[in-house]
Amino acid sequence: MIFTSKTFLLSVFIGLSLHSSLLAQKQQADLIVHNAVVYTVNNQFSTAQAFAIKGGKFIDVGSSKDILDKYNATQKIDANKKPVYPGFYDPHSHFLGLGQMLNQCDLVDTKSYEEIIERLKKFAAEHPDHQWIIGRGWDQNDWPVKVFPTKELLDKAFPNKPVLLTRIDGHAAIINSKAIQLARISPASKVDGGEVEVMDGQLTGILVDNAMGLVRRVIPGSTQKEKQNMLLAAQKECFKYGLTTVSDAGMNQDDIELIDKMNKAGTLKIRDYVMVSLGIRNLEYFIKKGIYKTDRLNVRSFKLYADGALGSRGACLLKPYSDEPAKTGFLLLSPAELERSLTAIYNSDFQANTHCIGDSANRLILNIYGKLLKGKNARRWRIEHSQVVSKEDIPKFGRYSVIPSIQATHATSDMYWADARLGKERVKTAYAFQDLLKQNGVIANGSDFPVEHVNPLFGFHSAVARQDAENYPEGGFQMENALTREQALKAMTIWSAYANFEEKERGSIENGKMADFVILEADIMKEPKEKLRNIKVINTFVGGEKVY
Repeated sequence: MIFTSKTFLLSVFIGLSLHSSLLAQKQQADLIVHNAVVYTVNNQFSTAQAFAIKGGKFIDVGSSKDILDKYNATQKIDANKKPVYPGFYDPHSHFLGLGQMLNQCDLVDTKSYEEIIERLKKFAAEHPDHQWIIGRGWDQNDWPVKVFPTKELLDKAFPNKPVLLTRIDGHAAIINSKAIQLARISPASKVDGGEVEVMDGQLTGILVDNAMGLVRRVIPGSTQKEKQNMLLAAQKECFKYGLTTVSDAGMNQDDIELIDKMNKAGTLKIRDYVMVSLGIRNLEYFIKKGIYKTDRLNVRSFKLYADGALGSRGACLLKPYSDEPAKTGFLLLSPAELERSLTAIYNSDFQANTHCIGDSANRLILNIYGKLLKGKNARRWRIEHSQVVSKEDIPKFGRYSVIPSIQATHATSDMYWADARLGKERVKTAYAFQDLLKQNGVIANGSDFPVEHVNPLFGFHSAVARQDAENYPEGGFQMENALTREQALKAMTIWSAYANFEEKERGSIENGKMADFVILEADIMKEPKEKLRNIKVINTFVGGEKVY
């Protein structure tokens, strides 16, 4: 066959027409991600190669060929066979608290009280305009002498400027004499649900749990602009590690309204499941207002505190601490106050999420929950931490459909000294994730940041390996309660979404769900355990928008 210029032009025209026709037949999407290993975390826990997004939602998931043949998109991402997961959840965190900590002196991983003083001096020199020196992150269990510090070194270094240093768990603090003077604290000061430590008739500077309120009430509050900057700094940190939804474990009305305002302005893009801090004003206001929900903000739960923390011996135990037999910890609210508040929440549409560390606190709250819930139910009430639970109380999670909201990194942070606090037998009832999971087939795993690091992969690693960053101990800590990788991924995606009443909206990569996802440089489902903490995030997307 001989081609003339006319036949050549005709064939080109036909080819272009066919191409245009095929393009016209394709559906339009905003974004296509292809050539990936997509962990959908759907009911079958299936994997795919590609997906299409339109209007901030997944509209199709399948093979690269099928998606590319079916859709056009204004943007396409070739993932180069990198793994893609649903956007990570942190079901128990302190989002504003992270922003505040980023604006304070970081005391995490200090190895001595003297090192703290040196960090504070450097911080004070860099921030001469600060009225108070505020820091967070110390842990006496990391020091050569594992006892609470006293105020003398702070007084010597800062005789004229008040200092407040919060312990890593947020349940104890050390202050200096200037702060004591401003707060008008004396050896006779008493606080329900807290302790003002006194030795030989003198204040040591240590305040535990509710006693910290004595000094915090005299610290100048942050302006709204300062809080906005804190929230934006916290958001940046979360996106860096693949978090697309956080659950803020305790906020007041003003801060919730600020988050809503920033959401509507488009400056705060992270999704936040806010737990309202318990208090008469908050309880009355939000129960009357009812559940408030947008695509970024979900306000439908209350946060209660039953007890304190194990590290500061404020966790309420059934029997005395093994390393301090005079103490059993304490409740932060009386049983009557807790039951009264939980009854009010039960008579509303709100969820109750109660902080319980010690076995006594867990028993008390599970029994109150049981009295109100009466059996299997759809209320999805949660125990935050569920840290030390006696064997006879674990079945109550299943009996009353209570969700354990755990932090796997607490196990690997506490394991060095937990047996000293609890004893060899009782420690076996702590951090019992697998036992808790069996009750309802669901468990939510967060970090409690800034108590622990923001990175959710630290929690993933702790859950499956039960080891610290140095892969200690060999073989893992109480491995009978480790989670499988599939369970650990579900615990930071779809199960956390379920704990937040959001499993129909996100938590997995499925048609119709919000297009929140994360691309990692290596596959957490296959990489050796010792490499998990070092895997980096390549991109984080919220609603199909690249935010990191």
